[in-house]
Formats: sequence, C-alpha cells, structure tokens
Amino acid sequence: MSAGSESGHLHISPGRRAWLRFKANRRGFISLWLFSILFISSLFAEVLFNDKPLLVNYQGELYFPFAKSYPETAFGGDFETEADYADPYVRELITAGDNWVIDPPIRYDFNAINFQSELPYPAPPSSQNLLGTDDRGRDVFARLVYGFRLSVLFAFALTAIGIVIGILTGAVQGYFSGRLDLVMQRIIEVWSSMPELYLLIIFASIFQPSIWLLIILLSLFGWMGLSDYVRAEFLRGRNLDYVRAARAMGQSNRAIMRHHLLPNSMTPVITFLPFRISGSIMALTSLDFLGLGVPPTTPSLGELLAQGKENIEAWWLSLGTFLVLVGTLMLLIFIGEALREALDTRKS
Repeated sequence: MSAGSESGHLHISPGRRAWLRFKANRRGFISLWLFSILFISSLFAEVLFNDKPLLVNYQGELYFPFAKSYPETAFGGDFETEADYADPYVRELITAGDNWVIDPPIRYDFNAINFQSELPYPAPPSSQNLLGTDDRGRDVFARLVYGFRLSVLFAFALTAIGIVIGILTGAVQGYFSGRLDLVMQRIIEVWSSMPELYLLIIFASIFQPSIWLLIILLSLFGWMGLSDYVRAEFLRGRNLDYVRAARAMGQSNRAIMRHHLLPNSMTPVITFLPFRISGSIMALTSLDFLGLGVPPTTPSLGELLAQGKENIEAWWLSLGTFLVLVGTLMLLIFIGEALREALDTRKS
C-alpha cells in the first residue's frame, strides 16, 4: 500500500469507519435495506390497502374518498351517510357514463369486511383476499400490513422513551456515583422487582385499553436494563484524563456529561437498539395475544395469532402472522449483529 493510501485510510473519521464496517456485513446491510423498505411502504398503507377509492371523477369533479368522507348523495345516491364504495349499487352510480375511479391495489383496509365472500368466515386465500379473511371477514393481508406498522411504531416510541430515561438515570448515577448512586441503585432494585404483568392486568381492568396506555406502562420498566450499561460507561470515564482536564478548566458537570462522556457512552445504546425494538414488538404481540393490549378493532399481530389459536383449521391466520413476526425479528437481529461488529474498535 502506498503512503498516500495509508494516509487517506488513517484520516477516515470513526463514524465513517464504523459505517464501512457495517456495510461490509452484507447480511446486516441488506437486512437494514429490507426493513427500511417494508416499514416505509407500511406508512402508505392507506394508499395501498383501502376499501375507499383513491380518486373519483364524478360528473367532472374530483373526489378523494380515502382522505375525506363523502355522503352517498354526492354520487346520486339516496342516503346522507357515507358512501359504501364496496356496494355494487354505489359502484354502478360512480362508474356510470364518463365517470371513472382509481382504486388502491388492495380494496380492503384493516376493518373492511368482505360481504361478497361465498365462503364462511374465516375464508381461505382467494382472488378477492390474497391471504384469506379472519373470523369476522376482514382481509388478513391488510391487517398484517397495518399490524406490522403499528408494532414498529409502538416499538420505536417505547424504545425512544426507554433510551432517554435510561441515559439520564445511568449518566447521573455513573457521573456522581457515591451515595447518590447507592440510593438510586436500591430504588431501581425495588422498582425492578415489581410484578409488571400483574400491574398490566390491573390497569387493563381499570382503564380502557389503548396504545398510549401500553406505552406509558411499559415505559415505566423498559429503561432499567439500558441504564446499567450507561452507568458503567460513565463510571469508567469519569476519572479519565480528558474529563479531569475539562473539570480543571472550569466546565460544568452538565457540559462534561453532554460533550465528553455521553458521546463515548453511546456504543452500548446503539448496539442494543435493534434488540430493544424487537423486544418491544414481542411485548406488544404477547399482550395482544393475551387480550391485554390494544382494543379489539385495532390491527394487531397478537390478535391475529389469538384468532389462529381459536381457529386451528384456518392455517392462513397463524402462518401469515408467524412469517411477518419472525421475518421482522430476524431482520432486526441481523441489523443488531452488524451494528455490534461495526462499533467494535478491534475490527479493522
């Protein structure tokens, strides 16, 4: 290797070097791309999976039913209620003459019932419902996509809250240590011994189930594991020379923690990020499977698994949910392994 190439290699920033190591792990890099594509696509679920048309041209005027409700009378019907676009009569009114309609690729959302099905619910996969219907006649494909999006967004929110609380508590414990660290450690030990599942059951019986209630309750316990790693990093770094020099120069404790110790303590936070996301997805799925999660009408992977348990002969319910859940967790695990190798400074 020439001197110029060696010099260029030595001047690569640590972040750039970590990114190159991450890209070198093809399994993790491809998993990141696949997960990103799936998640971004699910954000447009209302455009891809909807029982309402995307665009209607009726008598020269444009309507956007997927974004706005229109009464049936707007299309020449008899009722003031919202138009049922799956009704053959309403569909005939809309498409008569020079009128035209642009429908989503899948004409079902997560709560749309296929009233035109000739088979009893749950119905097997067909040309109308590619992955069949559940026991209420709702499209399984649509519920899987909406359920995947809900699970990932829930995991992102829960992970973000846990990271913020975990970093704050771990940083305070590790930097100040001493009696403050001892008292907080005893408090965390007592708090971690609380029966989390029993508390969820109690609150689920008192309050109406909702996604926000789950985020609040699980956030009360989800930060403790991360705070231990941050505490250890701050304990290790608080007495290093550059921290002592910053303290001697008169920098405040807050500035030292934020600008000197925190950046060097983010390795365990970033490394465990995909694993915490996968754990949050499993937590929501498990609670929904037990009936302690989101309301029944909300699309959920755990609710589909519960339906598969109640309808053993409906294999498409369990199989589709299993593939989505396992595939998501595998992608996140591969990303986590690649991150761990990328942040390992022993790797060249």
